This record gives sequence, C-alpha cells and structure tokens, in this order.
Amino acid sequence: MAQADSASLPRWDLSDLYAGLTDPAIERDLAACDEEARLFAERWKGKLGTATGAALAEAIAEYERIDQRMGRLGAFAQLSFAAHTSDPETGRFSQGMTERLTAISSHMLFFTLELNRIEEDDLAQRLTTPELARWAPFLRDLRVWRPYQLSDEVEQVLVEKSVTGRASWNRLFDETMASLTVTLDGETRPLGMALNQLSSPDREKRRLAAEEVSRALGANQRLLVLITNTLAKDKAIEDGLRGFPRPSSSRNRANMVEDEVVEALVSAVDADYARLAHRYYSLKAGWLGLDKLQHWDRNAPLPGDEDRLIPWEEAKSIVRDAYTRFDPRLGALVGQFMDNDWIDVAPVPGKSSGAFAHPVTPDTHPYVLLNYHGRSRDVMTLAHELGHGAHQLLAARQGYLQSSTPLTLAETASVFGEMLTFQALLDAETDPARRRRMLAGKVEDMLNTVVRQIAFYQFEVRLHDERRKGELSPERLGEIWREVQTRSLGPAFEFTPDYDTYWSYVPHFVHSPFYVYAYAFGDCLVNALYGVYQGETQGQGGTAAFQDRYVAMLEAGGTRRHAELLAPFGLDATDPGFWRKGLDVISGFIDELEAQDKQDKSA
Repeated sequence: MAQADSASLPRWDLSDLYAGLTDPAIERDLAACDEEARLFAERWKGKLGTATGAALAEAIAEYERIDQRMGRLGAFAQLSFAAHTSDPETGRFSQGMTERLTAISSHMLFFTLELNRIEEDDLAQRLTTPELARWAPFLRDLRVWRPYQLSDEVEQVLVEKSVTGRASWNRLFDETMASLTVTLDGETRPLGMALNQLSSPDREKRRLAAEEVSRALGANQRLLVLITNTLAKDKAIEDGLRGFPRPSSSRNRANMVEDEVVEALVSAVDADYARLAHRYYSLKAGWLGLDKLQHWDRNAPLPGDEDRLIPWEEAKSIVRDAYTRFDPRLGALVGQFMDNDWIDVAPVPGKSSGAFAHPVTPDTHPYVLLNYHGRSRDVMTLAHELGHGAHQLLAARQGYLQSSTPLTLAETASVFGEMLTFQALLDAETDPARRRRMLAGKVEDMLNTVVRQIAFYQFEVRLHDERRKGELSPERLGEIWREVQTRSLGPAFEFTPDYDTYWSYVPHFVHSPFYVYAYAFGDCLVNALYGVYQGETQGQGGTAAFQDRYVAMLEAGGTRRHAELLAPFGLDATDPGFWRKGLDVISGFIDELEAQDKQDKSA
C-alpha cells in the first residue's frame, strides 16, 4: 500500500503558545515566573500551618496561576521537541527549558509539602470555609502522597537532580529512537516506517521490515539496556526512600486506584489469555493459511482486505461524523482540532513516533500528534486522540490544578471515541465478508489494548523486581519479554530470537513506568460503559440522558474519583464482575468470528 503523502499532511501551529524558540515572550514569562515564585515563597513559606481556610484558598489560587504559566512554557518546549526530536537546536531549547522551570519550581516546592503536614482534623475544619471547599479535590488527591513524603531538604534535592537524572535519560532515549533508521526497498527510512510495514499484506515485506527493526534495535541494545537499567534503579532508590510497597505503587497512587484493584484487573486478563488472544490468533493463523504465526504476522491484514489508502480528508470526515452522531457537542469539539492547526499529522523523519494528545492550559487548547500513514488503524488512532482532546477541553473548566484526570479514567473518552467510530463504520457496511474483516480488526485492536498492554505491565513488573537484585543483561530482558509474549499471545505463535529486542522501542517503559495497564483499565471500562449506552439506545429513547451523563463525567476532570463517576451508569470498578463484563465483550466478538468461520468451512 502506498504511504500517505507526508508533504500534503498538516503540521501543527504552536504560535498560539509562542511565535517560536526565540520569541522574546518566552524570556519575559520565565522572568515573571521566577519573580512570582520567589515572592510566593516569601509570602507563604512556613505560614500555612496557621493560615485560615480563606487564606489557604487564596494561596492555592496564587500557586495555580504561577504553575499554569510554567505549564504553558513547559508544554511549548515539549511539543516543539516532539515535532523535531532530532533537531539539535530544539533539543537544547527543550533541555534548557526543563532546567529553568525546575529551578523556578524549587521555590514553590515547600507549598505542597507544608499543606500535607496539616493534620487531618485541622484541615477538615478549614475546609468548611466556602473559599477552600472549592479546592477539596486538589487537597484530597495531594494527601494521597502524604505517607510517602520526605523532608523538605530531600525533596528539594530530588527535584533539582531530576534534570540531570531521569529527564536526561528520557531525552537520550527520545533522541536515540528518533535517529534510528532502516533500509526499505533500498532506501533509508525512519524506524517508524518499518513498524508501519509490519501491517503490510505482503508477508515477505513484513518479514524484511521485522528484520530491519531487529537490526536497528539490536545495534543499539547496549545503550537501550543501559537506559532501562539506570531508570529502573533510579526508581527503586526513590521508591525505597518513600516507602512504596511495590514498584507499581507510585503509579497506582497517581491513578487514584488501589494496588489490589489493579491486581484484580491483571489477574482477570491473565486468566483470559486463552479465551481471548490464544483463541483469536489460532483463527487468524487458519485464515492466513499458516501452521504457525511469526511475530511479524501479528498485525497482518486478513485475506481479502483491500488495504485501501484512506485520505486525510476522508479520515477527518469519518471521525467527525461519528462523534457528531453520538452527540453534536462532542462533534463540535473534535472539529476544532481539524479546523485549526492543532494536529501534527505528517509521518516525517526526526519526529516522535506514535501518537498523543497533550493538554496545555485551560486558557489555551490541547495539541494532538499523529504519524498518519493512511491505514484504517490510523483512522482509529485519530478517533482515539481526539477523544482525549475533547475530554481535555471539557475538563479545562475545572482549572489547571483540577482538570487533569487519572490515567485509569483518561483513556475513557479516547477508547469510547474509537468505539463510536468503529460502530459507525460497521453499521454502514453491508457486505458480510467486509463486516467480518472489520470485526476481526476491532478484536485485534482490543487485544492490543487489553492483552498486549497487560503483558507489557507484567514485563515491567518482572523487570523492576529483578532490577532490585542487580542489573539485567540484554539476554535476560529478551528472555523475560519472550516469556510474557508467549504466555499472552499463545501457541499460535513461534517467536524467533530476533524478537527479543522489541521491548526496547516501547517508550512507556522509559517515560511512564507502569502506565500501560491504564489502557486495559480504560478499554474494559468503556466496554461496560458502551454496553449501558447500547442498552439505553435499544430501550425507550433514553440516549440523551446517557449523553448528558457522559459529558458531565468528562467535564468533571480530576474532581471526582472513578466510583463517583461510574455510579450514574450503574457501574462499579471494585466489583470483581466488572472486569469480566469488559472481557466478555471481546470474547463475544470472537465467538461471532468463530461461528462464521465454522459456517464458511461447512459451506
């Protein structure tokens, strides 16, 4: 399949933030932030313990204003770097911004530490003040970290050292991955092109692309293994200082979810590997006429798949229409991204791989990064990231400190948007063979979101557990990777040794340890949520009420926990049967595919 024409695809315009890397407004804002942070410290440091509720509310509002201005500067640097990762000037700018913002934030570090030293009864009394009650969600989430808080001096050192520690290793990883190239059809291409070719209908092209990925990653294993070992050790040191019970605990606290809830999810998915992935990929091997699948066959299109190039304009129309049919309010929100230069679409060299939606500040708007190749999965990625974007726009009304949503809920709007887009395409398709291919494609996407991400999580757990005992060799990392992939994907696959390096291109392992389970959490949650929507749709026209509750859930941002947000839909993530509901949806799709397969064979 031909690639989308990169030259014709839009790049984002960051001038809503700053005119460019040399914009004088950047220096002015940095100077203003520094002065405001110093004055803030002079005014409030050492005084929060005796401040009235109204005074605390005033201090939090002032803290938010400064933090928001810093967030705008940081977002501009991060977005600039993501679009031009291999550009030395942009890299220097991004690093310089990180260092300067870290230095400024050190003046305000005392604030959250002092807030957490206020005793519970004392804080509860002050929260009766109406002005402070507005900030109750911020204080509630802040105090989750209270048992793991260190002395002011140690916290200061950790913040100041982060720019030469984790942040620098992250930058080294990003620049390394952006510089990796492969040879395809005699031409030098970015690594992402080879990863994209793993979905080619031509098996030989998939094999050659897989070899090139293995070669590029293998040639850089020494560095990538060093980065991974160093960051895992860095995390173990800090976790030990803070007293977290397990490596994933800090992520779970950030997600406002208990360790036990996450383990229930992981256990439920692990127990269903055979019912889901093993069963589906056995079907796929038969469809492809293979006794065994190789790792480069996992994303192969099914026989008869036209593999049609979907132009960017058509992709926009598909996604916009799907959101609009569900709710015009959401259609208008995703339309803003398409009608303005808020999306960086083109898959060009020197750009971050993958896709993301990046919130900036409530007084601006988010930006979306894609690498659009024109495949149907790219359309689903667009629907996914615009779900994030719409969520971020709706939650912005909660303000900078209370708009951010825990990862476990942050994937809700994105996965729901994917489901809306898929269902719209499925409903419009009348050819049975095409419908089956579409259904199989959706199952693969769901397996990638649920089974694959939980396997990633299990890889991380084993990596971090073993790293506490000493450095892991490239061979050991590859062995762990192969074991979790074999367990999760099943006997339909034969994993060759060249696959052992593929763990090293997953950016979440470097940037956001244990982030990945949030995808599975979100997918299972959305499956259950979408079931409620379908039930109401099939009832007596109750969808408007569902849509109002859904939009209200997104507008809440980080002000409410998952129990409060799901209760209006009759869902409870602490119920052991909750995860089974989500997994049953995937299994039901596979049941349908199996039935069609048997029918075809008997015909």
